[in-house]
Amino acid sequence: MEYRRAHRILAGTLLLSALLICGPLFARANDGEKKNYNNDQVTVSWTDPAQFTEAKYGRQFRQPEPEIWLTDFQKLLVRRASAVLKAGEHLDVSITNVKLAGQVEPFHGSGATDVRVIKSIYPPEINLSFTLTGSDGQVLASGDRKLRDLAFLDRGSASRSEAYRFERRLLEDWVSTEFGKRSNR
Repeated sequence: MEYRRAHRILAGTLLLSALLICGPLFARANDGEKKNYNNDQVTVSWTDPAQFTEAKYGRQFRQPEPEIWLTDFQKLLVRRASAVLKAGEHLDVSITNVKLAGQVEPFHGSGATDVRVIKSIYPPEINLSFTLTGSDGQVLASGDRKLRDLAFLDRGSASRSEAYRFERRLLEDWVSTEFGKRSNR
């Protein structure tokens, strides 16, 4: 009996030691996986996601980490804006607040889980600031925008299974409206 107890204590100590030694290595490996999707023409950043309207739902309702959807928005904005900006122009975008479409309602899902209920009274909203500069470094356009689509459910959607489709459409519409259908080719 004493042998088993001593063995458990030793095994626990070894496991704890291994975690303490290897933990920082795993954390650094994970940090390296964070990718930057900005390019020479478009830079997208964001302020502290903990201050976003969406943050009040956060982990307490098992919602995705903000970096997941912010990175998705970054990739979309870089791809879309790069396609319409003229050669030499640079767009700098800072996302300052996000409220995803819908509302999290705790314990309404099967098995008493939290679900995001999508209704027209819960529209998506993204606040951002931007600066567009020309090849000579002169500011061509800048400002703050509060993007909101009150008719987000009334408009058709390309894919009902696409994550963040309402917010993505909001950003796509903004790029198209703000910068037109210009071509950098």
